[in-house]
Amino acid sequence: MFGGGSTYRSIVVGTDGSDTATEAVSRAVDLARSLGARLEIVSAFEPVPAQRLRHERLDAPEDPQWAINARQDVDATLEAASKIATEAGVEVNTYARQGDPADAIIDVAEERDADLIIVGNKGMTGARRFLLGSVPNRISHHAPCSVLIIRTT
Repeated sequence: MFGGGSTYRSIVVGTDGSDTATEAVSRAVDLARSLGARLEIVSAFEPVPAQRLRHERLDAPEDPQWAINARQDVDATLEAASKIATEAGVEVNTYARQGDPADAIIDVAEERDADLIIVGNKGMTGARRFLLGSVPNRISHHAPCSVLIIRTT
């Protein structure tokens, strides 16, 4: 059993749709499949500032179906990640949350009583040798459960 005999029933992983996040999702799916665990996939979105909406509406087509919506991008990211899990036979739930990505992952881990959070080593910041990205760094300090930081690059 992974983790010195511990049983992982619920695993949380975050994604922003980037290549490194997709690698973290793939690793989480593999682990969830091998342990028979449920996967909770989280993606966060920031509200689009009103000023940006006003500016982009000026360039937008007149089609009333057209909309700028960060939530739609997150939903597409979650759908793609969920498909990876489903095709591997893993039970999966998805969560789109407004706000900070680290907070969103931690909140879902608390709500779902998760046993493990999987996060890639490269977060939303640069890749200096000894600097962990801001998202994995914050999660590692505030998670309500074990954290597996994987090398995604």
